[in-house]
Amino acid sequence: MNIRFGNTAFRPHPHGSAVTIGNFDGVHTGHRHILQRLHVQAQERNLHAIAMIFEPQPAEFFSRAAKQPAPSRITPLRDKLRLLAQTGCLHGVWVQRFNAHCAQTEAEDFIRNTLRERLNTRYLLVGDDFRFGKARGGDFSLLSAQSGFVTERTPSILVAGGRASSTAVRQALAEGSLHRAEQILGYGYSLSGRVKHGAKIGRTLGCPTANIHLPSHTYALQGVFVVSVRGAFGECAGVASFGTNPTVSHTPEAKLEVHLFDFSGCLYGERIQVTFLHKLRDEAKFDSIAALQTQIAQDIETARAWHQAHRDAEAACGA
Repeated sequence: MNIRFGNTAFRPHPHGSAVTIGNFDGVHTGHRHILQRLHVQAQERNLHAIAMIFEPQPAEFFSRAAKQPAPSRITPLRDKLRLLAQTGCLHGVWVQRFNAHCAQTEAEDFIRNTLRERLNTRYLLVGDDFRFGKARGGDFSLLSAQSGFVTERTPSILVAGGRASSTAVRQALAEGSLHRAEQILGYGYSLSGRVKHGAKIGRTLGCPTANIHLPSHTYALQGVFVVSVRGAFGECAGVASFGTNPTVSHTPEAKLEVHLFDFSGCLYGERIQVTFLHKLRDEAKFDSIAALQTQIAQDIETARAWHQAHRDAEAACGA
């Protein structure tokens, strides 16, 4: 899958492109339905399948411009691109920077300059609620009235009785309902990043942790979780804290810290992927370091027991 950033668009395919546009935050089951449909249409029409996404996401841009809290992000860009590639549906992704110029682009100009000239669009597939252009002035009716390319829209996908949407995923994550989030996403929720040096407080508490560098987004989930960690070392069970660590830290940035069970290697500089399996509790501020240590020990014991119970269940199913 080819990836282009900024104003450098793809060299148009001789026969044109099959295009879809959106945030694709989470790349959930609804998104995958769109991508699969795009892939089929691209093959039938002999076109390249291209997804156009924006960074930052438009809602994040407008929130910052209004000095309001940004909406939570499900997948940072690197994870999003990995998930899009894993679908196997796309020839390429165009990551377009969303800035003030982009926000002021009229819908008709976007159609002419981006869809026609840069992407040579011959088939366009969008979600049922797609809007674009200045003040969200463009919609499906405007697109479907264009000549030169066919526009289709996909209906909402229902998962377990609800609409598959990024909003539903954010709500499930915020509520700590990882099973519900997994149903909508179609995979276990994870974040990835490189291990960086931290304050090294964990080792003084008897719980050394890998501190994961994440892009500075607002994230939907917080608390202490049972996790599975994958890296160059393979896969390892663990427990993670994701939040501001109010007992020992006084900065507002969320921190993802992971304690790997029965692991003694050096992880600094390595990229690891943390999959959230089960929420143990919300983040809390403790009255003393001793109280925090006691709770950490209990979290580790509970997380180990959770992992063992699931290993036993898998073994029983395989027997």
